[in-house]
Formats: sequence, C-alpha cells, structure tokens
Amino acid sequence: MQESVTYQALIAEGRAEGRAKGIEEGIEEGIRRVAINLLREGMSVEVVVRVTGLSVEQINQIKITEVDSQGE
Repeated sequence: MQESVTYQALIAEGRAEGRAKGIEEGIEEGIRRVAINLLREGMSVEVVVRVTGLSVEQINQIKITEVDSQGE
C-alpha cells in the first residue's frame, strides 16, 4: 500500500525534528562535560561560566552533583 504524500511529508518532518533535537541534546551534553572537566581542573565558577555560556546556577548545580560528589 502506498502512503499519501501528506503522510510521507509528516514522516520526513518528524525525522528532521528528531535529528535536530538529538543534535541539540548532544551539544548540551558536550557543554556540560566541558564544564565538569574545567571544574575538576580547578577552574573558578566564573571562568567556567564565561567559557561554556552556562549560568552560574547551572555551573553550581553541576559542581554539587558531578564534581563535589566524586570525592565521597
């Protein structure tokens, strides 16, 4: 059975949106990993904010959950 043109267009649009979302999530995860590595190397929160573009609140949360908890 052949799908309609509309159906095919909707499927293509959904795939494109899924890829775009996946790319965006990958970039965000990469930035987060950079922030973690910078903090582990002893960089100040202010420097990590400038380098990554994340907010002070985001960096502090990463510091609490990912960096400080590793020493326990």
